[in-house]
Amino acid sequence: MTDTKKNEKKIERTKAYRIAESFESLITILIWALLLITFVIRSFIIPTGSMADTLMGAHFKIRCAQCGYYYDHGFDPRQYKLPENTVPAAKVPVFSTRCPSCGYIEPQGQTRQVAKGDKILTLKSIYQFTEPKRWDVVVFKNPREPKIDYIKRMIGKPGEKIEIIDGDVYINDKIARKPKKVQDELWMPIYDNDFQPIKPQWPSFNNHRWHQPFRNFGGSNWKVSDDNPTIFTLQSNTENLNKLFYDTSLGNDFRAVYAYNDIRRYGSRVFCSDLKIRYFANADGDSVFGAELGKYGRLYRATVDTNGTMAIVEVRGNSVEILEQKTVEVNFDKPVLIEFSNVDHLLTLRGGDEKLEHDFGLNVTDTGIIRSEIEPQAAIVGTGKLTVSRIAIFRDIHYTDAAGGPQNPNGVEGNPITLDDDQFFVLGDNSPNSADSRFWDTEGIANNGKTYPKGIVPREYLVGKALVVFWPSGYRPFERFPFCIVPDAGKMRFIYGGSNSR
Repeated sequence: MTDTKKNEKKIERTKAYRIAESFESLITILIWALLLITFVIRSFIIPTGSMADTLMGAHFKIRCAQCGYYYDHGFDPRQYKLPENTVPAAKVPVFSTRCPSCGYIEPQGQTRQVAKGDKILTLKSIYQFTEPKRWDVVVFKNPREPKIDYIKRMIGKPGEKIEIIDGDVYINDKIARKPKKVQDELWMPIYDNDFQPIKPQWPSFNNHRWHQPFRNFGGSNWKVSDDNPTIFTLQSNTENLNKLFYDTSLGNDFRAVYAYNDIRRYGSRVFCSDLKIRYFANADGDSVFGAELGKYGRLYRATVDTNGTMAIVEVRGNSVEILEQKTVEVNFDKPVLIEFSNVDHLLTLRGGDEKLEHDFGLNVTDTGIIRSEIEPQAAIVGTGKLTVSRIAIFRDIHYTDAAGGPQNPNGVEGNPITLDDDQFFVLGDNSPNSADSRFWDTEGIANNGKTYPKGIVPREYLVGKALVVFWPSGYRPFERFPFCIVPDAGKMRFIYGGSNSR
């Protein structure tokens, strides 16, 4: 046999080995993928809007025709006499929606495409090895219909007493604060000044014409920039504080409403008094800039001055009580981020990279007598020469104690629930539109004819922890294409969970 023929056979054997190795690698990958899917990872499509805006069920993607603000509005197949979990391929008419920033009410009947729910990955069986953490987003079997998987946020754990008071969660009579990443995810917009309506004269903004909702108070000197209505300027002496307050008779109010939900129930919602106000400030010379937030009729002011003093005070008529104060180094050569929030009994002022906090305490009455009927307040304050931009107001999640469920929901004020061993309590982020532990008015189904107490998720029904939105509701490449094969890549995100702390 010649050397040439020997080399040809050797090459043929080498190609065959490579093909065999490729098939072997492919089979190995498939086996590992099957094992991963079977025992470790599972994907889910979010069917409803009970966890909006954290996770989206089938919904409409809407960009406000007036100010351009982007928001999502839930699609409910029952309103269209369609079977549950149906997502129509054709455009359907949309019921009225309201922009969560400028308050423009979109007219009813416009046809839009329905986007499917988010696709998420869940880490299965993790709770067989570690305890769930408060604020985790968990998948579990519905205790009343164990063949159906639900997804909610973990709130109460074994041995704990849960009571929802004025929208906040209390665990063993102490307020349960959210981890920062969870809190950042749960802030909801009330007004964003960067989004200005193009036709403010239309009588369609909360049923009236649009006017700038920030107004001067008591003869203060704030002005809207002549060149840009999204910027406010101030030129005053350094002694008198100038206030620019947010007027809810002109803009969206502080009720616990969701742009995702039916707007017909907006007027019946309660006030949410846990707020955050944010803007960027430029200062020239000696100046003070800050914000005010009112809760239960008490007014709190946070300020930063160009000399480097940060302060949080309570305003009592013509006097103030200093709650917290410190000297810091803030670079005023560039725009400085100012944030002031009042959430979960904690006042927080951020000035650039610096932070100042005042902790009221964890007890129910540590912030004073609850007066939920009093509307909250928000304002920008300052002295000297200032320019502020990127102004926005947000509200915290507010857990409701009524949503068309039983007369006396589980775990609400006056009807706390105490969990036994291996029992958990869950809530949806879309609080007014979530069938969760509050509203389960029948016992859960167990094996051998036994039952579980109403309002609880048993440990054995926990499926796993939600990790990531890997395929947000997508787009069709063109209108008549039957499938949404183009994902909204900008909304691929981690799903933040909790910690073992309060």
